[in-house]
Amino acid sequence: MANQQITENAYAKVNLTLEALGRRDDGYHDVVSVVQTVDLHDTLTFEPADGLELVCDIPELAGCGNLAWRAARLLQDSTGTACGARISIAKRIPIAAGLGGGSSDAATTLVALNRLWRLDLSTRDLTALAAQLGSDVPFLLHGGTAMVSGRGERVTPLPPAELEWFVIACPSIQVPNKTASLYARLEPSNFTRGALTRRLAARIRGGGDVPPQFLFNVFDDVAFDAFPGLRDCWDAMHALGAREVHVAGSGPSLFAPVSSREVGSALQLLLTHTHGIDSHLVRTVGGYGEGGECTS
Repeated sequence: MANQQITENAYAKVNLTLEALGRRDDGYHDVVSVVQTVDLHDTLTFEPADGLELVCDIPELAGCGNLAWRAARLLQDSTGTACGARISIAKRIPIAAGLGGGSSDAATTLVALNRLWRLDLSTRDLTALAAQLGSDVPFLLHGGTAMVSGRGERVTPLPPAELEWFVIACPSIQVPNKTASLYARLEPSNFTRGALTRRLAARIRGGGDVPPQFLFNVFDDVAFDAFPGLRDCWDAMHALGAREVHVAGSGPSLFAPVSSREVGSALQLLLTHTHGIDSHLVRTVGGYGEGGECTS
């Protein structure tokens, strides 16, 4: 193990649906969502070390405040291992954008260090640890297409959705305590019973396509008030021909499905060079096997 090095991609996600069912007694919300990983990714490298060290090409994300470092510490504490690691992160997923970048880094850390340290924990064991780190981490441990429920800790894998290409626009809008702030804006009238998500999940299981009208995010109704200037990005995407535009996760990123790579490339280039909005053409990716390998 002394000379072993592991390099893994940590993929971003989009919520094809995101419904809030209501507020829980613990202050969180019960949600139900169909989630999909896409090929926009960070790259993480893991090497044996005496202690735990995390470096990043964005210096302010280095150190013990990073969720990936916390994942490594949790794995150490829960197993009692004396192993250490040097974790290097090359960031490409925009930060605090609603795309699950930090959560994906944490999930990837659990999987990679389980291998590097030869802990032989099962996916079930890792999922239990992932749930302690954040609502998106359990899904990102699995990847692909899945329905999640509860706080996000219950993950039900689905067959690959018949969607291939998205354009994601990431306006540089910062809101303190973003996710909590967005949930605090929800009213009882925003809560649903999860029917749209269950219908989409059933359609995917049946091999059907994903009609644009099935896409939904509860935060679509509150995002414009939460993120100043987001309306301009939304309008730009519509003006350039995007048929369906939705908030990605808790925002402020927006995503739109596109019919082909060519259509998506044109939209992404116009958003970037004409409107000055950081934008990405992304493709869906499959889930991970028991050993952590991506299946597509």
